[in-house]
Amino acid sequence: QVQLVESGGGLVQAGDSLRLSCTASGTIISNNMMGWYRQAPGKQRELVATVTGARSTKYADSVKGRFTISRDNAKSTVDLQMNSLKPEDTAVYYCNANLQTALTPWPMDYWGQGTQVTVSS
Repeated sequence: QVQLVESGGGLVQAGDSLRLSCTASGTIISNNMMGWYRQAPGKQRELVATVTGARSTKYADSVKGRFTISRDNAKSTVDLQMNSLKPEDTAVYYCNANLQTALTPWPMDYWGQGTQVTVSS
């Protein structure tokens, strides 16, 4: 019953910016870790950035200084501001959340459908 919906992807040129948004809906009791992952064709899904409920953040080395993750606990949303985009940032970006709902006695991971980000040189 939990749904994560991403938006904000698109086609941009190197050096441009994009802002990704993810909204979690459903009967959520607790929302701990939220984050963004990405997967390029032929590669494994990798962590981009995470943020805890206390707003502690973690970034992949490849995006430090360029990307900023933020969350709104009241709205159950997590955003990813991406600046100075590079062609190697091209991937499908997935929203992830560790949530506990009324249907589960323990927190579980949930994933969005993904949004495509393409950066041309």
